[in-house]
Amino acid sequence: MRVAVEIALTEKEKKILQGWANGRRTPVRLAQRATIILLAAKGKRNMEIAEELGTTRQLVGRWRSRFSVQRLAGIEKDAPRGGRKPRIREKVAHQIIRKTMEEKPPHPNTHWTSRTLAESVGVSRSMVHRVWQANHIKPHLVTVFKVSNDPNFVEKLLDVVGLYLNPPEHALVFCVDEKTQIQALDRTQPSLPMIPGRCGTMTHDYKRNGTTTLFAALELAEGRLIGTCMAKHRHQEWIRFLNEIDRNTPSDLPLHLIADNYATHKHPNVQKWLKRHPRFHMHFIPTSSSWLNLIERWFRDLTDKCLRRGVFRNVDELTETIQAYIDNHNQAPRTFVWSAKAEDIIEKYRRAKASLDKLQTE
Repeated sequence: MRVAVEIALTEKEKKILQGWANGRRTPVRLAQRATIILLAAKGKRNMEIAEELGTTRQLVGRWRSRFSVQRLAGIEKDAPRGGRKPRIREKVAHQIIRKTMEEKPPHPNTHWTSRTLAESVGVSRSMVHRVWQANHIKPHLVTVFKVSNDPNFVEKLLDVVGLYLNPPEHALVFCVDEKTQIQALDRTQPSLPMIPGRCGTMTHDYKRNGTTTLFAALELAEGRLIGTCMAKHRHQEWIRFLNEIDRNTPSDLPLHLIADNYATHKHPNVQKWLKRHPRFHMHFIPTSSSWLNLIERWFRDLTDKCLRRGVFRNVDELTETIQAYIDNHNQAPRTFVWSAKAEDIIEKYRRAKASLDKLQTE
């Protein structure tokens, strides 16, 4: 009578197998194999494991034996299978890749699909899909980018990153900006609550009930936020917000404000106001570089946690909700730590700029 191989696990192997067995993103086959090994390590026989998992004794024995020889590597990947090599795919793969990467599809299409390319090459749609998948080609996807054209990009970058990594002593550094056109959206039908096995629901359409603009300033040392909502975002409102920052900070401390290049921030009346308040020092990020302003990271949290699923019947409800979120944040403020080095950013910027310039000259 054949006896199943005994399985003894180290703590590290046990932890990895439990992660595979319970992971929500783990492939089903790998999760099943991990469960088989975990049950085998408890001393269960192959027949018992097969009955518990609803599979065959032969399959359990196969992965049990493979693990005893190759350990984790033996169950993580399938062994190479025999059979004839895909000769047809080898002949047309180069043509499919070249056509996808170098040629444009028939007008007015903007990119190849597996169907249109299959018709052009004279192969099956599944053949195109397999070639794309094997070479990690995804014509249906595109990533967005924008390389700053600011002639003073490096100087502005060094200035802002210097404030993040080495802030001045006895001074406060703020990241400031406006989040404009925040809509008070009401849903057309009531939403259903989340229950086990079903996520919550929300109608795709909505009613617009007005907009507001949030002026916000994130103090970097402690993460405290100064914010207020206003109906418009002209230079008059910006000056009102600067006055609010002035009132809510110690009068003896210099203030360094990191802002974008929105025309409101550089209006002549704003310049006059800044001259009358010499403790305010403006630091402008390069154009098309909103990622450099850490207040944008806080705005993302506000959108994800407060606004996107919110239901607001009027602008007052919206502004009250935003103010409540700010108050809740300030009860336990949390700042964001900048970790990227200026030298690395500049090197990446120069590579992108060179590639873009090369494309424009061709």
